[in-house]
Amino acid sequence: MTDDAPPTEPPSRLGRLLYSGILAYMAVDGFKNNEKRVDIARSQGVPLPELAVPLATGLLLVSNLGVLFWKFPRACLAGLITFFVGTTPTIHSFWQMEGKERQQNKINFLKNVALLGGAIVLLHEANDQADE
Repeated sequence: MTDDAPPTEPPSRLGRLLYSGILAYMAVDGFKNNEKRVDIARSQGVPLPELAVPLATGLLLVSNLGVLFWKFPRACLAGLITFFVGTTPTIHSFWQMEGKERQQNKINFLKNVALLGGAIVLLHEANDQADE
């Protein structure tokens, strides 16, 4: 085995636990505040927000669990990427807002972009493992 060989084990358990902890918090908070999130989605022009919001939150939760336990990681990471690409610019369109609302949404937008980046890095790891 050379030093350039891809890893044979899942990415760091601690790293996945920390990453998944944030995503789990987001999903649980999403379910607890579903009505508020539906109203926000409706105000942003999301079609069928009563259906779209809980489905997106469910996608976040299920995909997150797959990453945490490293089960079907490529499919689960694709789910997370889909979640962030779909929701981040739609719900956190800070460039259309003013004042405190703009600042809060800018922070959430940037947080989601960072979480999207983490999913992309993990997907790269999962693809390397699948290529072995």
